[in-house]
Amino acid sequence: MNVKHVAISAGLFFIGNIIIWYQANSQFVWPWWKDRSVLAVLGFGVPASFFYYYGWTFAVREFDTLWSARLFAYALSYSAFPIMTYFYLDESPFKTKTIICIFLSLIIVAVQILL
Repeated sequence: MNVKHVAISAGLFFIGNIIIWYQANSQFVWPWWKDRSVLAVLGFGVPASFFYYYGWTFAVREFDTLWSARLFAYALSYSAFPIMTYFYLDESPFKTKTIICIFLSLIIVAVQILL
C-alpha cells in the first residue's frame, strides 16, 4: 500500500467534506443562503464532486475494493464535521454519543489502513 496515495485520498475526502458541510449547513449559518438551495447545490456540489471523485480514485486503487474505499471515505467524514459544526454553530462534539461515534470512525479508518 502506498501511504502517500492514502494520504492524498484522505486529504481530498477531507476537503470534499468541508465543501459539503458548507453546502448543507450554510443555510443555518448565514440567512442569505436559506432560500438559495439551487445555488448551494451547484456552487458547492460541483467542486466537492471533483474532490470526492479523485479521492475515490486513489482510495480504490490503494485498498483494492470498493467496500474498503467506501468505509474509509465514510469514516473520514467525521474529521471535518465536528470541527466545522463547533466553529460555526457552537455545537460541541464532546458529548458521549458523539465521542463514541468519532472513536468508532477512527477504528474504521485504522482497520482499512492496517488490515
